[in-house]
Amino acid sequence: MSDQAKQIETGAGFIAALDQSGGSTPKALGLYGVDASAYGSEAEMFAEVQKMRARIILAPDFNNKKVLGAILFERTMGEKIGGKSVPDYLWNDCGVVPFLKIDKGLEDEANGVQLMKPMPGIEATLAAAKTAGIFGTKERSVVNSANADGIAQIVAQQFELAKTVIAVGLVPIVEPEVNIHADDKAQAEDMLRDALMAQLETLEEGQNVMLKLTIPDVAGQYDGLADHPRVMRVVALSGGYSTDDACARLAKNSKMIASFSRALTEGLQRDMSDAEFDAALGVNIGKIYDASVA
Repeated sequence: MSDQAKQIETGAGFIAALDQSGGSTPKALGLYGVDASAYGSEAEMFAEVQKMRARIILAPDFNNKKVLGAILFERTMGEKIGGKSVPDYLWNDCGVVPFLKIDKGLEDEANGVQLMKPMPGIEATLAAAKTAGIFGTKERSVVNSANADGIAQIVAQQFELAKTVIAVGLVPIVEPEVNIHADDKAQAEDMLRDALMAQLETLEEGQNVMLKLTIPDVAGQYDGLADHPRVMRVVALSGGYSTDDACARLAKNSKMIASFSRALTEGLQRDMSDAEFDAALGVNIGKIYDASVA
């Protein structure tokens, strides 16, 4: 087992989700105190969010004592920190394993779910990721209601892509998010658990995945998935919960660790001094770490 695989599979800590992209970027920047008037183009917008990501990565508490891995947006893969590519800097300077978000957004809802959009050129993307030192990928789709047919469809699509990722030597993070506002969230999570287990049984030895799932209403809902021999780790998305709420819910699930985005950056502001920023981020990292190892 490689050092990166060992850290992800057995390490104490969590995975930072730094993969804001597309429609999520303006919202993330707004929460950070960067109004849309501060950028006039998509390139300028992504430059602003890269400054935020770099500030997080350069913070003293962002290291593998508490942060096992970090998920990057595709543009970030080509950016530099300290003269090094971001994936290189993460692993060799922070000891943090780099992942890459590869999905291209969501289709419109049908059968209670939103499938991933087509990914033209995915083979080239995966090859570039492998060359850049990326360990694994992340791909998100969404469950909005307890529709068995839709959930089966969304999980099948996830595993079809996962097998493509595995074939090039990367580890896929399968992310069928359950909307935290779904009226039948608990029922949807029952269906999702069963659909995931069925697909896991189609994997052969050596075809390992990670699962990124919404924190379930029923504590321990996904323990059986975490124990499956083809699952390296089950990680939790914050899904819109506040940092404190997400951490309280996660702490009840001993076989899940965090992979938070908004909850990680909650309260961070561009106009903070470096000392204020580092202190605020350190508090969030501490809370998320504690919930992950509880």
